[in-house]
Amino acid sequence: MPAAAKRVVAEFPEALLDRAERATRELSISRSELIRQAVEQFIDSLHRAQLERELAEGYQANARLDRTIAEEFAAVDYETF
Repeated sequence: MPAAAKRVVAEFPEALLDRAERATRELSISRSELIRQAVEQFIDSLHRAQLERELAEGYQANARLDRTIAEEFAAVDYETF
């Protein structure tokens, strides 16, 4: 275990532990590595979801301004034809 690593104890329902053990054998990784990867992916997905919410809120907050700008420049699009 790396010097900066900390040991944790986690309780698993038996069925989930069985699935995790099968996955470790199939992937040829340790149980610790499987759990680290799972936690990392979960946290990454939380961050992605938060970013998507923030982007959606930003788009909604600026929708009126964006529409106004698009309408103002619509005539410019026709000038190029």
